[in-house]
Amino acid sequence: MPPPSSPGGTSAAAPKLVVFMAIDGLPQRQVLAYRDQLAPDGFARFLNQGAWYSNAHYGHAFTVTAAGHATMLTGAYPHRTGIIGNDWRERDSGTEVYCTGDPAYVYLDNNPTRKLDGTSPANLRAETVGDVLLRTDPRAKVISISGKDRGAILPGGKSGTAYMYMSSTGRFATSSYYLKQQPAWAQAFNAARPADAYFKKAWHPLLPEAAYARSLPDNQPWYAKGGKLPMVMGQAQDKPDGAFYAELLRSPFVDQMSLDFARAAIAGEGLGQDGVPDILAISLSGHDYVNHAFSAESRLSQDHFLQLDRMLAAFFKDLDRTVGAGNYVAVLTADHGFMPAPEYSIAQGKPAGRANAGEMLGRVNAGLKSRFGQEKLAKFFSASALMLDQQLIASHGLDFDAVADEARRLLLADPAVAVAYTRRELKDGSRKGAPYFEAMRNSWYEERSGDVQFALKPYWLASSSPTGTTHGSPYEYDTHVPILMWGPSWVRKGEVSEPVQVVDIAPTLAKWLGVAVPAQAEGHVLPTP
Repeated sequence: MPPPSSPGGTSAAAPKLVVFMAIDGLPQRQVLAYRDQLAPDGFARFLNQGAWYSNAHYGHAFTVTAAGHATMLTGAYPHRTGIIGNDWRERDSGTEVYCTGDPAYVYLDNNPTRKLDGTSPANLRAETVGDVLLRTDPRAKVISISGKDRGAILPGGKSGTAYMYMSSTGRFATSSYYLKQQPAWAQAFNAARPADAYFKKAWHPLLPEAAYARSLPDNQPWYAKGGKLPMVMGQAQDKPDGAFYAELLRSPFVDQMSLDFARAAIAGEGLGQDGVPDILAISLSGHDYVNHAFSAESRLSQDHFLQLDRMLAAFFKDLDRTVGAGNYVAVLTADHGFMPAPEYSIAQGKPAGRANAGEMLGRVNAGLKSRFGQEKLAKFFSASALMLDQQLIASHGLDFDAVADEARRLLLADPAVAVAYTRRELKDGSRKGAPYFEAMRNSWYEERSGDVQFALKPYWLASSSPTGTTHGSPYEYDTHVPILMWGPSWVRKGEVSEPVQVVDIAPTLAKWLGVAVPAQAEGHVLPTP
């Protein structure tokens, strides 16, 4: 491969290893909120020695885990990747489709595979940087690891090998899509039963109580059950079991195991040890579970972020030793940010609330019946859209666009809804310039998406639960994520404040690796400090 010109403006050979990291559910605001409490060489390595992009955003509206993970290394938004949500519903049957579900494959090593488990990238409609790298040089290796199946499979692309944490067994496994059997290094890792080491282990806060004054105290009324530190893993179990292994996801310990498994992969696969570039993608999932349950404003989230910081510092130290500090580049981002809990926003004097999706659908159908005389013209919500019953509409001789227009009007009359656009508008672009229209178009994939794409008002969420919070909006708290880079041979030091997008990461990595930009990519090489 020819040496690419680095974003720093100098010529540099391709890195031996690209370490791509995603922190699931990490909003940019958290990265800077605790900067004074960071270890010297975790997140601070990026902020003090690397490039960091303080105005980085997603350009699609439905900011959920799968959509973000599909965007990162393809450089394309859902309108090109086809990954419109974590799941969606098939129009005619209403059957749920999981983003990485594929009944043709199962997890290896006797790990149970349930109906909607993620086993392959079959639904992904765009290639990744790793796919291009492996096509350019089949000697390269692309390994992707995550606590979630979609967090491993989507960044790994069609050609890499994805390993995911099995919440039923506490092991890491790949699926029969990728391999016929697990490699010896993965079998050895699982044989040591690392998850069991956390049974009855307590998650203690890292710092003295006074250090958490800037975040919400434990046990807020709207927290999910167990919202207090210290938190003992497996407290209700007599021995490690599926409930205990799943509980580890909402803690720092699943992230520690993911990094330990990454260490095993580096050694077992010889990543970064020859003249052919490799890619190691790691998505750390715990922060998302913590923020869903307690919010990014909680003490638990602050401490989890600081726990991640110390884990990164230890991991970078090991990479410096095993791969060599001058041989790899590290890139870190997030799949989405996080909305403050509605109760927190209300306390801050902001209009906010929880909308019941079933009640919303009922109001739309009542309005459609009043106008058109037919029951249930709206079938269900799918991803971030309302799906109309096209067959029923046609069988009664109704004009589909007229029904969609009325459904849009009814949605906009709902006190929780901010914007809505119909299939016709999204296809022809006729509402260009309207609020959030381009972001909504970027989330809409014609073959899979519904007929009226919509977004709730700021600080509102669709949930019948009185606890926790979520993400999935086009607003800054969900779109504004970190893009952090380190690698002295490829990355200049400093802050970049000009607007950039997550789709810019893939073209940048392609340039460093000296390969073509993924075919569906729509971003640009990131600017330099």
